[in-house]
Amino acid sequence: MLRALIVLFAVLLAACVREGPTNPLSTSKGRAEASEAYIQLGLGYLQEGETARAKVPLVKALELDRRSSDAHAALAMVFQAEMEPKLADEHFRKALQSHSVNQTRIMNNYGSFLYEQGRFKEAMQYFSKASEDALYAGRPRVFENMGLTALKLNQPEQAGEYFERTLRLSPKQPQALLELAELARLKGEYGKALGYYERFSELSTQNARSLLLGIRIAGQTGDRDKAKSLGLQLKRLYPATAEYRQYLSELLP
Repeated sequence: MLRALIVLFAVLLAACVREGPTNPLSTSKGRAEASEAYIQLGLGYLQEGETARAKVPLVKALELDRRSSDAHAALAMVFQAEMEPKLADEHFRKALQSHSVNQTRIMNNYGSFLYEQGRFKEAMQYFSKASEDALYAGRPRVFENMGLTALKLNQPEQAGEYFERTLRLSPKQPQALLELAELARLKGEYGKALGYYERFSELSTQNARSLLLGIRIAGQTGDRDKAKSLGLQLKRLYPATAEYRQYLSELLP
């Protein structure tokens, strides 16, 4: 993956070069092409987890265009990965100060950062702004993020509406299905919960949380064999988890 990005970087930079006496970086078009090449290389390093190396091309991109939203946004994600929240916040804000065709994506990423920091009200504000872009390809994920944030804000009814909106835009979203299954179970709508859970199970591998939820739903719908089967999976796959301990405590009379 990274090798391909390095090749792409070389191609993009080569595209900036023109025969003749003019320096390609002296033109706005040449600087924009070079900046984009540096940003893509930085993102490639970031995807590989090489955050220190990612900074080098991103800084070069900012040297070419200090107001580049995409360069600031990429650098923000680098600092987020390095657990430098103040620096990440600073660059996310700089990214949002300048117009970019990727503005909606940047707002969603900033919202995710704020969520990670426990700043849920602020996160909801940015997710809400991002959700207004009806042409954004990642809109289902934005509504899913809004649902998760609403749960943190103790707004389960609103969260359910956001998760339903997610599924209307993209029916195959495991996280939204799992959350709706839990919300339905908590409301005593066990048949509805089972429907969401079965759809989730068709799309995603099980984790400790989903297994415990499946056990509870199976027990509440009277499917003892299913509850036992899921319990054995939880014991085998996640014996050291809080979910397995909770499962054992719920078995006690």
